[in-house]
Parts: sequence; C-alpha cells; structure tokens
Amino acid sequence: MNIRQIKEQREQENLSPFAVASAASQGRSRPVAECEIRTCFERDRDRIIHSKSFRRLKHKTQVFLSPEGDHYRTRLTHTLEVTQIARVIARALNMNEDLTEAIALGHDIGHTPFGHLGEYLLDSIMDGGFDHALQSLRTVEVLEPLNLTKEVRDGIANHNGDKERKTLEAQIVHLADRTAYINHDLDDAIRGAVLRDEDIPAQIADILGTTSSARIDCIVKDIVKHSLHQDSIRMSTPVYEAMHQLRAFLFEHVYSASAHFKKMEDTKARLILKSLFDYYCEHIHEMPAQFRQIAESDSAQRGVADYISGMTDRYAIKKYTELFIPSFWS
Repeated sequence: MNIRQIKEQREQENLSPFAVASAASQGRSRPVAECEIRTCFERDRDRIIHSKSFRRLKHKTQVFLSPEGDHYRTRLTHTLEVTQIARVIARALNMNEDLTEAIALGHDIGHTPFGHLGEYLLDSIMDGGFDHALQSLRTVEVLEPLNLTKEVRDGIANHNGDKERKTLEAQIVHLADRTAYINHDLDDAIRGAVLRDEDIPAQIADILGTTSSARIDCIVKDIVKHSLHQDSIRMSTPVYEAMHQLRAFLFEHVYSASAHFKKMEDTKARLILKSLFDYYCEHIHEMPAQFRQIAESDSAQRGVADYISGMTDRYAIKKYTELFIPSFWS
C-alpha cells in the first residue's frame, strides 16, 4: 500500500459514518491518475491554494473599502478565518477535514472586487443576475480549470443562502462562513468607529457573548454539541436565532447603511465597476483573449462579468484610471 491508500484506510476506520471518505469521492470531470501521497481532497486543497484566483483574494475588499489600517479583513483573511473555524468543527465531529478545508479555501475564489458592493452591482445590471458562489464554481471549472472533485465543487457552489448541500462537510463550511463574517465584520465595524460594543443588542450579547472570541466559541461549541452523531449539521434554536439576529443587525447598521462609513467611497466603487462593465461590453476586443473569446462565444455580458469579477480592487481602479482619467491628471 502507498501512503495515500494508508490514509484512505485510516479514514474508513476513523471517520464518522456521515463523513465523506476520500476513497468514496464521486471523482473529477476529467479523470487523472491518483497521487501516491495525497488523497483526492488534499490535492483539491493544494490546487486551490496554488491558483492565481486564490492569490488575488488578498487584494479584494471584505467590507471596508480602502481602509486606513493594517488590521481590517480582506477577502483572503476572511477565507482563512472560515477555514480555521470549519476545520475545528470538522475535527470535533470526525468529518473529513481535507474536504472541509478545500471547500472553505475555495468558497469565495470568484468573488468580485469591492466586496458585496461589487456583487450587488453586477447582479443588478447582468441579464440573469450574478451570484458570487456560482461565479466561484465557474472560476474553478472554466476560467482557471482546476478539475476539482464533485464534492468540493458542490460545496463551493452551495456555500451561501438556503441552497441544498450534499455533504456534511459543505454544511459545516456554510455555518463557518456565516460565523466568521458576522464576527469579524462586527469587529471591523467597531475598529472603524461605525459601531460600539454597547450597540450590540442585549438579547444577542446575553446568548452569544460580548467579544468576538466568545461569540465564535459559543457558536462552534453549539454546532458540535448538537451535530455529534447526527446526519446533519445542527444548532440549538436560541443560538441559531441569536446568530441570525446579529446578522440582521449588521445588515441594518453596517452592510446596508453605507452613509455610516464613507458613502462617497461606495459611490466611487459603483462608478468604477459600472463604467468598466459598460465600456467592455462595447469594446470586448480590448479585454484579454480569454474573456474576449467568452464574450464572442457566449455573450458580451458573460465575458465582461468574468473579467471584472476576477479583478482585485486595485486592478479595477487601475483599469478605470487608464480608460477614463487623462494621464496628466493621474
């Protein structure tokens, strides 16, 4: 037996009966020879980490646009926090940690620049709308084809919203994503003087705790306690409701209340992306060859959305400057 086979045997012996064993994966779209050392999900994790799309996450906004300070989250640090939380839960429940990690690392790989503001803009102007989770799937399947396993692709495509998730590992990432962002976005909002600790409603703080670490600890322990030996990932009603109350609180006071934090910056970001979208729809020949070909074979909007969603914040600003700002001004 080689090292991979030994690992697969250990999984069969030790993983929960509800976990996905590597040897039981439904495989890839394009079959490849197995690695002698790594399981299929380990290979998926490595393929994602070494991709260009993953590296670009470090220059994509999480919530705050161009924050002054080095401690605000980016899309990359968000991804790392999701991965850490997901692995803790997966290990406690004897799920497949490698599958969980691969899904978590890839879940936002196709996210737009300028955070959800960018996603909302593309969704509002594209025929058929825009979903960053489906764009992440498209990224690993079409734009930078990584030939991932079916289980990882399912987890990436269905990590947000009320979508059906076919594995418990994907269910874990869904809750880990929500746990991470409601806590670190709140932390960033307090750091940016958008909110104060005392602004958090008492009924939420009484259940989840008054610090970021306490809230994460509460949610993770609740998930583990109620999901152990179960065929789905579950939470208690009080903690689940408190978590969603906190999320609703953030939507009201942070995500949707852009006047609280540099409304002009939001307006500028929308202007940049809308201008780029309109321009490239009319000048598809000026995009890189990959996106030009998509625009010609599918639609201009599809090619342009693929191009823009892959941009970092600073690359989008750079292209806008090149196209619309006279050189002697910039």
